[in-house]
Amino acid sequence: MTLTAEQKRQAAKERYNASLEHCPARQLLETISSKWVTLILLALVDGQQRHSDLRRRIPGASQKMLTSTLRSLERDGLVTRHVTASVPVRTDYELTDLGHSLLRVVTEMKEWAEENMDDVAASRMDHDRHRLEFD
Repeated sequence: MTLTAEQKRQAAKERYNASLEHCPARQLLETISSKWVTLILLALVDGQQRHSDLRRRIPGASQKMLTSTLRSLERDGLVTRHVTASVPVRTDYELTDLGHSLLRVVTEMKEWAEENMDDVAASRMDHDRHRLEFD
């Protein structure tokens, strides 16, 4: 029997509940909510990038953090790695179709953060000011 897309979504809802401590969906949420994952996905929006290009596009990312995060994204099927035999070896990374589907969500979150940062900053200042008054 072939399931419709809606039936597949419903079956996944029943099978995975990210609110449960040991649910694989919860573990995936923890992974994809990392700032490094977000920044890497956004850096790959323009297509295939070399490891060194990604380091330049993501200030503050150490080589170790970038490599570790890229390996995790590759393992999860969000990024593909292309190795070209040359001197030195060239390694390029690119979003998969699954990675592009996540990129849409990440892009919306980025845009929301940029559009609402002034309000969030004002709220933080107000909260901190009130807290100081009561401490």
